[in-house]
Amino acid sequence: MINWVDIRKQFPVTEKLAYLNSAAAGPVSRASFEAASGYYGKMMSDGDVHWNRWLADRETIRKNIAAFINAEPEEIAFTTNTSSGMNVIVDALEDRGEVISSELEFPVTTLPWMHRRIPVHLLPAVEGEVRIEDIAGAMTHDTGVIALSHVQFSNGFRIDPEKVGEVKGKHALVINASQSAGAFEIDVKRMKIDALCATGHKWLLAGYGSGFVYLSRELLNQSLPRSIGWLSVEQPFDMRNDEFRPRHDAAARVELGCPHFAGIFSLGASVDLMTACGAANIQARVLELNRRLTSRLAENGWKVLSPLQNETARSAETLIEVEKPGEVVRHLFRRGVVVTEKPQGIRVATHFFNDEEDIERLIAGLSQYAV
Repeated sequence: MINWVDIRKQFPVTEKLAYLNSAAAGPVSRASFEAASGYYGKMMSDGDVHWNRWLADRETIRKNIAAFINAEPEEIAFTTNTSSGMNVIVDALEDRGEVISSELEFPVTTLPWMHRRIPVHLLPAVEGEVRIEDIAGAMTHDTGVIALSHVQFSNGFRIDPEKVGEVKGKHALVINASQSAGAFEIDVKRMKIDALCATGHKWLLAGYGSGFVYLSRELLNQSLPRSIGWLSVEQPFDMRNDEFRPRHDAAARVELGCPHFAGIFSLGASVDLMTACGAANIQARVLELNRRLTSRLAENGWKVLSPLQNETARSAETLIEVEKPGEVVRHLFRRGVVVTEKPQGIRVATHFFNDEEDIERLIAGLSQYAV
């Protein structure tokens, strides 16, 4: 049994705010703060004498992230955000054919393909959902990639990657996990995901400048990165400048230059915390809170725009219709409630560090606004 009250104490933001904003940027825990600041403290007092230890710590974190999504360490590379990860994926798949995606997508899922002049076909959302049958029906001899978010930033719709994996055929399945990694279970093998990217500053609660990308072993064997650095070769510490022998065995070949240790260490501490909680327990917790949220909203007459007709499509973020989103967001903030402004209303995120009191503070704030 997870003691969520104790877990909540690891996030100081909860002492003053009902922070329901992890879909935009999540707060860091005490452990992540200590991991990142500890690195800077050593850099300040000792300079670079811990370089080898930091490299070893990086590889431990790589293994832990791989285990977190059921991948192999060699299939994981560190990035600084979703955009850098998605561009790595496009590098590996740009010759596979046209792309199937959705009109609900965050731009980073689609724009890097378009930049390479690869056609992207945007499937229409039906009642706010991306339907498996529409994905299957869009496949042609010209398409070769399916690129979708696990959870849509726009309305919170959650797709089942395993069902997409069952119908993908020879198409490569690319998942943008920025709105799901850290909140929902991910098993890249079971889900037949070929490539996945995630940022650390949202549900992974590691702060800006952290993230990772997954490239399957098969994809690694079939591609080379477009951009490389001195660490991208077989023996980087030989410092050879007269020959190029690229690494074929690891996604880490896309890590350009010296590591962003602070971001990596923060991400590592966050993944450690989440692993200790258990991905299944976290998923159950965020969904439990989200059900309570939508129930309380309905009781108080607020319209939920997120698709909830199919319970398996529920995520940990909810889009609520309001007439003046910006005004409502500012009103709530003055009452210690943090949410996101969207064109149609406000977006509310329920993460595992949140609790029922946060939801009640939101409901009270909305009720006060409506008076």
